[in-house]
Amino acid sequence: MKPDTIVLIHGFWVTPRSREHWITRYRARGYRVLAPACPGFEVEVEALNADPAPIERVTVPQIIQSLETLIGGLDTPPIIMGHSAGGVFTQILLDHGYGAAGAAINSAPTEGVKIIPLSQIKATFPVLSNPANRHRAVGLDYEHWRYAFTNTFPEEQARAAYERYHIPASGNIFWGSALADIHPGKDDNWVDHRNDSRKPLLFIAGENDNLMPPKIQRSNAAHYKSPKTITEVVEYSGRSHLMPAQDGWEEIADHALAWALEHSCHPGAGPRRRTSAGRPRDGNLA
Repeated sequence: MKPDTIVLIHGFWVTPRSREHWITRYRARGYRVLAPACPGFEVEVEALNADPAPIERVTVPQIIQSLETLIGGLDTPPIIMGHSAGGVFTQILLDHGYGAAGAAINSAPTEGVKIIPLSQIKATFPVLSNPANRHRAVGLDYEHWRYAFTNTFPEEQARAAYERYHIPASGNIFWGSALADIHPGKDDNWVDHRNDSRKPLLFIAGENDNLMPPKIQRSNAAHYKSPKTITEVVEYSGRSHLMPAQDGWEEIADHALAWALEHSCHPGAGPRRRTSAGRPRDGNLA
């Protein structure tokens, strides 16, 4: 039976509001759409900007637990689609046995993915430049937002997106992710890349994403080694990090849904890699 529910997971510096267009589009097609906020984020953008205390308190285990409680209470496994940090949460949920298929859009990397592009360093500099930010909620001024999220947007649209979607992000979670590969043991963004029972996963990358460039998506996909799972990558030209709200988002939303519906019915077809919005290329992940 095909999934009838879609769970949309937001990333950092934004809330579920950033997926408002996708919610409307999928609901119009008859799907039940859930767009949960991180714990404590269940207020409007304006309220979180005025009082970022919930952002300072939130942790990745809290986020995962709340998502697992939500998805575990559904009658049938949903399609899970996460953007940015939500892409990591999507991977963790699939690894834990939740969902029928997943799409990770401009995803942050899981533990063990060690590629750090220069553009990512620049995009995250406001958080990682000061260790004291580990205990703060750190916002972006417009110029940093423009570089990290909307660098290929027209100026008017970039500024409108900043005013409508931007909130501070958790410095604690960012610092934890940055140090994950040098900590002993498993960190919050760890997944089992050899999990044979993991459901199909599509990485969607924006060509011009400065915050989570395509090389991160390709490397993350390449870490999945199980011959019994499907892992693909598709890259869209001219797209920024805030791809779900960029002109042309409809094409991406439709492709993510069609891919998830197709592969949720054929979970054991083996690994493939998709390198563009066109045909998939069969073979080993690289």
